[in-house]
Amino acid sequence: MFGIIPKPLWSRRISPDDQNRIPLNMRCLLLEGEGRVILVDNGLGDKYDDKFADIYAIDTEYASLSGSLQDAGFSEGDVTDVILTHLHFDHCGGSTRRIEGELELVFPNARYHVQRTHWDWAQNPNMRERASFLAENLEPLAESSQLSLLDGPIELFPGIELILVNGHTESQQLVKVKGRERTLVYVADLLPTSSHLRLPWIMAYDVRPLTTLVEKKRFLDEAVEGGWHFFFEHDPVTAVATPRQMERGIDVTDHRGLEDL
Repeated sequence: MFGIIPKPLWSRRISPDDQNRIPLNMRCLLLEGEGRVILVDNGLGDKYDDKFADIYAIDTEYASLSGSLQDAGFSEGDVTDVILTHLHFDHCGGSTRRIEGELELVFPNARYHVQRTHWDWAQNPNMRERASFLAENLEPLAESSQLSLLDGPIELFPGIELILVNGHTESQQLVKVKGRERTLVYVADLLPTSSHLRLPWIMAYDVRPLTTLVEKKRFLDEAVEGGWHFFFEHDPVTAVATPRQMERGIDVTDHRGLEDL
């Protein structure tokens, strides 16, 4: 998760277990208004087997997506749109489920929005990413009439803008939500945790780490100038925080977990 950064440095921020794994969330964002219920990413889903669960130490005790939707007063059928930042299994696995051996879409009334160039990238994966693009997550979408392929940065809905970055994977889309008083950005895997605000702290998963470095610097400068707030998908503690220019570079203030929002 931290690439070339030595373990004595990153372990001060997030402590690993005895197999060198760190706690990470798969935090989704639900937006409601103007007649739409929009879900940004949908986590891992539940199609994995015991071996997969053991490798990644998957913990389902904290929350489930369906349970979280119910807690917010919605059902899977209420979701009108699913924005997938990219198609790695931990971001789109909740798009499909297996019922009596057959795969089906979880959100029957939703349009699933993906960048066209990223969709094509996932259909012909490189060796590094092949294990992250799973057919069980993609084939039901391809066979449905619910897939919406987008061509570049766009204001998808009023106040909801998609920003493209290419370091982690081809055409990952960040979701920028602009309200009357505040702007929130779902930063996905450009900044998987608040620790990754440090410019050299780049995941070994990234296919173009030097591109990530340039994209991160540009994005952080713009975010600080604009007073944006960040919504972290994978940070185990911090759900939302605000980047500020500090003496030793950009860092976040007012860390907030979901219980504080």
